[in-house]
Amino acid sequence: MFDLRSADDEAMIRLRLAPSDARYAGGLVPGSKAMEIFADLETELALREGGDEGLCAAYESVQFTAPLRVGDFVEGVARVVSSGRRSRRIEARIYKVLGVDEHGARIDLPEPVLAATAVATVVVGTLETVSA
Repeated sequence: MFDLRSADDEAMIRLRLAPSDARYAGGLVPGSKAMEIFADLETELALREGGDEGLCAAYESVQFTAPLRVGDFVEGVARVVSSGRRSRRIEARIYKVLGVDEHGARIDLPEPVLAATAVATVVVGTLETVSA
C-alpha cells in the first residue's frame, strides 16, 4: 500500500460497497464501481493541486485483480507520480480491507487484497485554460 501522509499529491477514500452497487449474481460489483472510485481520487488530487476538479484525459492502464462484492469495505489510494504544467500522472489502487460472505459475516483477510489498479493522466487548471 502507499504510505499516505496527507500530502497534496496523495489521496485516500474508504467506503463499504452497498447493495445498489451490485450488478451480477452473488452480489458481485462491476468494474465500473472501481472506475468511479478512481475518478473520485483523481478529482481530489486535481482540486488539491490545480484548484479545480480537472479533467481525466486518459487511462494508461486499468487492471482488475480481485472481485469485489456487496458488503466489502474498500480503500482507494492514489498519488501524483509526475506533474507537467497542466497535467498530472496519477497511480491509483483499490484494496479490499474487509470482506463479508453472502450472510454478512466477516471473512478474515490476512492482509488487504489488491482489487484494482490504474494509471491516469488528469488535466488541471481553470475551465477557460483547459478548453483553450
